[in-house]
Amino acid sequence: MSAVPEIDSDALKLFSFQLFTKLEGAVTAGMVHLGDQLGLYSVLAAADGPLTTHELAERAGLHERWVREWAHNQAAAKFITIADGGRFGITPEAAAVMATPDHPAYGMGMFHRLPQTMRALDDVRDSFRTGIGHDYDSHGPQGAVGIERSFEPWSNANLLPVVLPAIDGLVERLQAGAAVADIGCGAGSAVILMAAAFPQSYFRGYDISQYALARAALKLEESGLHNADFHDPRHEPLPTDQSLDFITTFDCIHDMTRPTEMMKAIRRAIKPDGMWLLVDIKALDTFEENARKNPMAPLMYGISVLSCMSSALSEEGGEGLGTLGFSESTARAMTAEAGFTRFDKLPVDHSVNAFYLVRP
Repeated sequence: MSAVPEIDSDALKLFSFQLFTKLEGAVTAGMVHLGDQLGLYSVLAAADGPLTTHELAERAGLHERWVREWAHNQAAAKFITIADGGRFGITPEAAAVMATPDHPAYGMGMFHRLPQTMRALDDVRDSFRTGIGHDYDSHGPQGAVGIERSFEPWSNANLLPVVLPAIDGLVERLQAGAAVADIGCGAGSAVILMAAAFPQSYFRGYDISQYALARAALKLEESGLHNADFHDPRHEPLPTDQSLDFITTFDCIHDMTRPTEMMKAIRRAIKPDGMWLLVDIKALDTFEENARKNPMAPLMYGISVLSCMSSALSEEGGEGLGTLGFSESTARAMTAEAGFTRFDKLPVDHSVNAFYLVRP
């Protein structure tokens, strides 16, 4: 019989602590979801000063005892403040992230879809056996809303004044009139934003999520714009006549079942002097690099199992890039294989994404 390894009592305590900090984070994330959904952060941000839990509950229309326990969790996690006398407040920085939807740092989107993301645990158990994942619509309509809330704040604040001007000649081309496609358009916010800014151009959004397309259609109707529309590429594919001036893909290539085929489709659709704005996760080439240099690597690999890689493997033969599977070198190689000859990294600062300009 092999000898039983001796256990270091200090190392055992440290490991147990490390493990249960992850559980604390998961539970506290659930409390953040509740705080967002119940409007508690908004109430704290709108108040003139710190509130007692009775005042907070009354203004939110909630039961004080439940609010008190939630507030203790949030104060212990240092997401909200607590002063003498048990009064709770929120810092300007926390209010920007948790209670200001139009602030570029707003971060409640991923927490909005937290229940749907965690519910995917039931689905992916079978995926580990079959190899087949689940697309984004498996997360239901609130999953689409969560994606929308995740990406809109930064995009609304930066797409027009920062990102598009970073591409030489693009703004002038859009002002004169261009044919544009946003692939993986989601709920259509980028399409509608650009269509409103450049009325001489025409914008088409493509997505396979029926929930996202439904939201995009509603938002388009509300906007009153007539130079944009939305399509499911499985029924109305990209043009093949090299007629598009500008193509965008925001955070979606790594989620696709067949990104290689999509890049070839983009190459067939784009003009010889066209431009492709490729935006995707800042990933490095190896696990070791990602784990060492990216403090969010555990989160991203986990989200990949529950969402990104699951989507990328949701069809037989899916390529399964996953959240951290589309590094710059991989993107360069794949775009070159698809027939593109120019690949440049744009000087756009973003905490999560890299911005590339790809041309024929």
